[in-house]
Amino acid sequence: MSGLEPFGARLRRAMDERGPLCVGIDPHASLLADWGLNDDVAGLERFSRTVIEALAGRVAVLKPQSAFFERFGSRGVAVLEKSVEEARAAGALVVMDAKRGDIGSTMAAYAEAFLHKDAPLFSDALTVSPYLGYGSLKPAVELARESGAGLFVLALTSNPEGREVQHAVRAEDPAGRNVGAAVLAHLAAENAGESPMGSFGAVVGATLGDLSSYDLEINGPLLAPGIGAQGATPADLPGVFGPAVRHVVPNVSRGVLRHGPDLTALRASAERFAAEIGAAVAAA
Repeated sequence: MSGLEPFGARLRRAMDERGPLCVGIDPHASLLADWGLNDDVAGLERFSRTVIEALAGRVAVLKPQSAFFERFGSRGVAVLEKSVEEARAAGALVVMDAKRGDIGSTMAAYAEAFLHKDAPLFSDALTVSPYLGYGSLKPAVELARESGAGLFVLALTSNPEGREVQHAVRAEDPAGRNVGAAVLAHLAAENAGESPMGSFGAVVGATLGDLSSYDLEINGPLLAPGIGAQGATPADLPGVFGPAVRHVVPNVSRGVLRHGPDLTALRASAERFAAEIGAAVAAA
């Protein structure tokens, strides 16, 4: 399979050219209503097309949340397929937020659905869960390398429930690391020697406060949800991520999407966030 240039290199270039902002495409029923749209496939399609028209030519990354499309069945997935195609054609990198995780042939099938270059839902990167054991992600890691795609692995998420698993310390870990730290170490190994950065990133919440006890310098991107509606601000990023802030891809969803369906307002909001994030990173 002839693949693309590695995702890490493509992402670094997009961040340098467009700014390090990821905007979610999250068609919640409440957002559809706020936009004056029906909670149906027509409303879903109108919402997604509007976000793509407004932002795909301007921001580095768009991140559709698969669940909000899947809830409409096959017709919703068809909208998702078209959305991915149109966003990528307009120049945005697409991170599919599907958080897939399984073992063996099932994980391989999930990888083929999103990371095979000929798949209808082929995306530049996919969010995955390592909580069946990091090794269970091997089929996705291998196919991502082959196709030039990337992964964002759940490591230190912003939801309070995540601590139950991610902060647990494994008795057999000689370094005494918790699970989240061990995931970061696996990713650093995947990215070793890659330039300008590797293609295997971590999901690390921007709302978590000081993370200086963790080694976030994995030579790969850090997808950081929590900016905007969840309470974190661009100014918080250096304090949370320290020297790794240059590789952070902050995700904003409701903070931008609430300004729709007006194209100008959506663009202006994204530009404000991008400018604030860029200034905070530059000052770090």
